[in-house]
Amino acid sequence: MAAATKPATTAKRRARRAAAPKMSRDEIQAKALQNALAERSFANYETIIEEFSERGIPVEEIEPRVNVFTYHAWRALGRQVRRGESGVKIISMVPVRGRGEDGEPQADQGEGQPARMRPVSAVVFHISQTDPIEPAKA
Repeated sequence: MAAATKPATTAKRRARRAAAPKMSRDEIQAKALQNALAERSFANYETIIEEFSERGIPVEEIEPRVNVFTYHAWRALGRQVRRGESGVKIISMVPVRGRGEDGEPQADQGEGQPARMRPVSAVVFHISQTDPIEPAKA
């Protein structure tokens, strides 16, 4: 194995994670909603529709990116997924910037394209599995 392709050690990974800026809960929820609405791929539609229809939800009521979102996206929309509800696992591609030989993040590959994409799993829930969040009483 070439030295340039050797993965970073666990200690280096931990140090990078510790140095990364932490996002607040509101920022995480807003980012989740933004990602859910911005994605244009239809790759998971079949899985989402099949899985939710097997759970008794009519097919005409299943509309990904309209009434099917991740936990954090539902929170950003003012809804809470009920305890014990099971979602549908999907695979999403997220942009990842590679690191150069010096360990620094690489620049975009022109025209806003990230250095590469990697798969990430996520769990989505139908609106029928959520309840509106009650405003806190002061």
